[in-house]
Amino acid sequence: MAVRARPLTLSSARLSAARRRWWRQAFEGWLFIAPVMIGVLAFYFVPIVVSLYVSLTNWDGLTTADWVGLRNYERLFTRDRYFRDSLRNTLFYVVGHIPLTIGLALILALLCNRKVRGVIWFRTAFFIPVITNVVAISLVWSFFFAPRSGTLNWFLSLFGIGGPSWLSNSQWAMPAVIIVSVWFGVGFPMIILLAGLQGIPEMYYDAAKIDGASAWARFRYVTLPLLTPALFFLSITQFISSFQVFGIIYVLTGGGPANATSVYIYYIYQNAFQNSRMGYASAMAWILFAVIATITFVQWKLQKRWVVYD
Repeated sequence: MAVRARPLTLSSARLSAARRRWWRQAFEGWLFIAPVMIGVLAFYFVPIVVSLYVSLTNWDGLTTADWVGLRNYERLFTRDRYFRDSLRNTLFYVVGHIPLTIGLALILALLCNRKVRGVIWFRTAFFIPVITNVVAISLVWSFFFAPRSGTLNWFLSLFGIGGPSWLSNSQWAMPAVIIVSVWFGVGFPMIILLAGLQGIPEMYYDAAKIDGASAWARFRYVTLPLLTPALFFLSITQFISSFQVFGIIYVLTGGGPANATSVYIYYIYQNAFQNSRMGYASAMAWILFAVIATITFVQWKLQKRWVVYD
């Protein structure tokens, strides 16, 4: 006797209801993130596409854009000596800023990781400059660097040293900017490294002490290797932020003296908003994007050689 198959209407109805429920939940999810997505599209992706088009035109920001193709890029690499000067100044700043900032941040993190009374106040004091307005900080430091009435030259005079005109001397202007930027930005990498230090298990140090390792050996063979993920993160973020320095330069030196502190971003600002050459500035911005993306990619590939993931 043949057995008739049961109809699948109930299962089909459940499947249809599950699909409707899934689509409703998906719609609600997209509805919640829609404001953020609209903001990202309107203020990130659309400007990126527009800037690529503008970089291929001769546009002053007001009149109709004239298509020039790759002429802006050709001029940057062949005829614009200020472009090369801005790159050189930026590299000088990057080479001076990144090692000093990360090195000082590591020292401060090691000090703030000690269990002493009042250490939380020191952590706060070191981090406060990060959340302070860059314009206010630059103005205060401009008085500090004043050639005659400045605190720094007064301090040097106590030892019989005649301080230079820091911000008006082409040899000392960039070192002065680096000093301010290190003081201003050391708090963030300090917090990152402090978190990394506190994440290292104590058992590693106990094992090293049992083996007779000195304090330096424990730092070299335990602390430093286990901090490499944090150092890798900082190497990328500090490199990107160093290439984008602007506020300190704008307030302290205005790119001077004699273009000694005219870094890449400041030169983009001059072309875009002072000289009304939006197309030229957009081409510079895309070159900056290519440089940062390339070096970040290289850093990411090289991490396997020195970063230790516990």
